[in-house]
Amino acid sequence: MKKIFEHAIKVYYEDTDAGGVVYYANYLKFLERARTEALSDIGLSNLQIKRIFGALIVVKSCNIDFKKSAYLEDHLKIKSFIISNSKTSILMDQMISRDKDVIINAKVQLVFINEKNKPVKIPEKILSNLKPYFS
Repeated sequence: MKKIFEHAIKVYYEDTDAGGVVYYANYLKFLERARTEALSDIGLSNLQIKRIFGALIVVKSCNIDFKKSAYLEDHLKIKSFIISNSKTSILMDQMISRDKDVIINAKVQLVFINEKNKPVKIPEKILSNLKPYFS
């Protein structure tokens, strides 16, 4: 059975528009925070990946399907798991929900690059730590 990364957030005033609805671009921030916490769950950080492996993880593409709105002071849960990978990239599925309501579904392709912005092979240590989270 695959594991799922879960991250909880609360919607703050700064996340919303004048009507108290989460501004659409802020969902990208929520997804990024969840991916950062997922790295932490496997014992790594973006800084460690840069220092130890000389790599950065960047978003190559992101496809978001907006289902419903989130509002000021909502408590949201972000679930993330890995759909597939290649030598240099990972395709991740992320979902933001409020209780049983799905707010968004997102497919995010992440690529490992070096300091010259060239794709590099995903370090084996990272792949092995992520293995339980593959669908």
